[in-house]
Amino acid sequence: MLPHFPTARIEHYPSKTPKGTAATLARRSFTRAAASFPAASSVHAMAACAARCLFMFPLLPPKFPLPHPPLRRRRGGGGGACIGAARCSPEASGGWGGIVEDDLAELLQILPRDLRDNLQNEPRKDQLLEVVLDLGRRPEARFLGDSGGQYLRDSEISQQELEAAQQAVGEFGGDNRAGIEGTLHRISAIRSRKGMVVGLTCRVGRAVTGHVDMVRDLLNYKENILFLGRPGVGKTTVMREIARVLADEFQKRVVIVDTSNEIGGDGDIPHAAIGGARRMQVPEPSMQHRVMIEAVENHMPEVVIVDEIGTEAEAQACRSIAERGVMLIGTAHGERLANIIKNPTLSDLIGGVETVTLGDDEARARRSQKSILERKAPPTFPFLIEMRERHYWVTHRTERSVDMLLHGKKPLVEVRKRDNEFQVVIERWATYDGDGL
Repeated sequence: MLPHFPTARIEHYPSKTPKGTAATLARRSFTRAAASFPAASSVHAMAACAARCLFMFPLLPPKFPLPHPPLRRRRGGGGGACIGAARCSPEASGGWGGIVEDDLAELLQILPRDLRDNLQNEPRKDQLLEVVLDLGRRPEARFLGDSGGQYLRDSEISQQELEAAQQAVGEFGGDNRAGIEGTLHRISAIRSRKGMVVGLTCRVGRAVTGHVDMVRDLLNYKENILFLGRPGVGKTTVMREIARVLADEFQKRVVIVDTSNEIGGDGDIPHAAIGGARRMQVPEPSMQHRVMIEAVENHMPEVVIVDEIGTEAEAQACRSIAERGVMLIGTAHGERLANIIKNPTLSDLIGGVETVTLGDDEARARRSQKSILERKAPPTFPFLIEMRERHYWVTHRTERSVDMLLHGKKPLVEVRKRDNEFQVVIERWATYDGDGL
């Protein structure tokens, strides 16, 4: 059994000197870990540490570039270019530490006039997350960081107000979602049994920069990455900036499969927030897996980006794309790796799970039951990131973590977060704090 060594707190993105490069950081972790063992066993300890380091996070690619320093949140009204021509708002980043474009005025135009005026005068409008309009109920605004909502008036929403908002939005797709052309906003409908719209969720879409600093080193591996998180934690926002950085800075041919037009915005011309990445729209949500394969076969991408992988057909399409040598970045709903392992629809993303029956001798040697769970194939996504919060991520080497969880053990992970000055900090070799199986 490999010896345990302490967690090191590492500033991953130094601002000037080259002493914080990935190779130096690896040596620093290695030396610090080895120093904790008795001198008599130093050779064994160093060899074990090296094996453990290389097994979980192998050596970086040749000519690994020094990552760009992370962005700090702007605190004043100083300069800085926005994406496109819309207004920038530092407060709306919700702690991400980047520049924000929100096109909020376009979203407010679909609301009743009194609600629009209330929100225009709201001190926290830059942190507005969504506006909820339900028939016969008071309209409600929800803000970043708040668990509850704020009522915008005392009177209820009428059928006429809902119809007026629906007409301003236009036609809803098969997934009951619509957008506002040229923006990243999303409007979702709730329908009655008769098909009538009885509720609208008007979600604010924002282009925020600074997310890539959390995973810029992983992008250099050129391996597939799956982002896992609950709704509203910021997965789509991260996809949007990763698409821009891979296309514009890494000079990759990037194709986004945009099922609900959330990444590239509504309309036929994609939003400037995705940079030089190309966007393929999906006529119906059920056709997403077909468009994924079409993107690879027809448009020669080096990277395919897919949001909200949710069906078995989409999981199989992901594996097909990965087997063709195309880098894949995707998202799925869930809070922990165990959620994917236990989900028969999506478990193929992490290699799938099967029941294996051991012989008597093997079961005694393992000190386990005769029927055990094993991973049945290599994972489609070698990296899996649990987005616990907007600024707190847990990074898995998928193959290693899945195997250890299936055997009832706690894997080693990387914890990526921002400190009080919005600098990215990586804690390597942390013991996983998630639930087992």
